[in-house]
Amino acid sequence: MTPVTAYVGLGSNLADPRRQLAAAVRALAALEGCALGRVSGCYRTAAMGPAGQADYLNAAAALETRWSPLELLDRLQAIESVQGRVRTAHWGPRTLDLDLLLYGDLEYADQRLQLPHPGLAERPFVLAPLAQIAGAALEIPGRGRLDRLLAAVAARPGEGAVLERLADL
Repeated sequence: MTPVTAYVGLGSNLADPRRQLAAAVRALAALEGCALGRVSGCYRTAAMGPAGQADYLNAAAALETRWSPLELLDRLQAIESVQGRVRTAHWGPRTLDLDLLLYGDLEYADQRLQLPHPGLAERPFVLAPLAQIAGAALEIPGRGRLDRLLAAVAARPGEGAVLERLADL
């Protein structure tokens, strides 16, 4: 199989989020069948979902992979599990969230995975780090250019807004 560029969103708001994201980047770099590309800086983001959560730290990473989308998803979920991810409340606090955002130009949907990731086009905490590593002209399949999506969400600040860009991981 020809390698495909996949983009992964990283997020954490529990158990030292910066350490969680740094460990996730190391785990992505060690994934057999993948080559880690660019990694964005770290962004502090207001929590989306249930009230009372700590802010999130978010980032994005590019991977060149030969794994199918579902095989890659399985590996991402295994990394989450190793780092103590427990799936309880929808949009609740978590040690680590690894979302498969894009897989080449594939549009795909089944019970386990939707590509591009649902909500990607409305979430500044996904779009800002993605733009940093992929470039503003990246075409999001079925959604449009990344720079236009980012401008649209920047015009309507609110829940899940990027609060600040922090130093690199």
